[in-house]
Amino acid sequence: MADGRPIGVFDSGVGGIGTLAALMRELPQERFIFYGDTANAPYGTKTREDCMACIERVMAQLLAQDVKAVVIACNTATAVAAAELRARHTLPIIGIEPALKPAHELRHGGSILVLATPMTLRLEKFRALYERYGEGAIPLPCPGLMELVEREAHDEARAYLQQLLSPYDLNAVDAVVLGCTHYVFLRPILAELLPERVKVLDGNAGTARQLRRVLEERGLLAVGPGGVSLHTSGDARVVLPVMRRLLERA
Repeated sequence: MADGRPIGVFDSGVGGIGTLAALMRELPQERFIFYGDTANAPYGTKTREDCMACIERVMAQLLAQDVKAVVIACNTATAVAAAELRARHTLPIIGIEPALKPAHELRHGGSILVLATPMTLRLEKFRALYERYGEGAIPLPCPGLMELVEREAHDEARAYLQQLLSPYDLNAVDAVVLGCTHYVFLRPILAELLPERVKVLDGNAGTARQLRRVLEERGLLAVGPGGVSLHTSGDARVVLPVMRRLLERA
């Protein structure tokens, strides 16, 4: 039996639009509600308690719209809240995590650069992932980089990444892991800065496949028509056009 209720997707800002695009490609028949908590961004430099308070407010917004599942399109929010939210709610809650495992499988003796928010790199979820798949991996905290994506400040983002990568021999790098959903929109800049052989990985496709598996297992798939609505806690006149532009690019 088909379930036409929407799927909630949220991020601390607009970066999760890249995840949303992957979900829409994987499940075009589904309806999605995307919520960007831009008024409270970034999550990655907040305390765990402040981050959890923001996430609980967003969850209340989505649950009020009778969503059948929630995708946390934010690495920091997944690390902070996914386990607690799953313990508290019966609906499926799908998170995202840095693509360290696939990067590890692609490694050929070189290093793996992991770009992420300071919060993501501090939390136990990342440490556990790092212990299993972190051989050769170098975590690089990127405070302020998410905000450059939010502002579509491409030149500043390019300068930031040039400085971030300058200490490393990029010819000895096998992969770069984008450990924040915002960083997906930096792929064109990274393509300019990195040798062509370096793989750039994110967790979006894996998250989309996991959502499909869970919906199939629980009999929650829709039959269409699909669609999306975009929401923000910030200034909708400013943020929603940015979201639409990013969704087109993604």
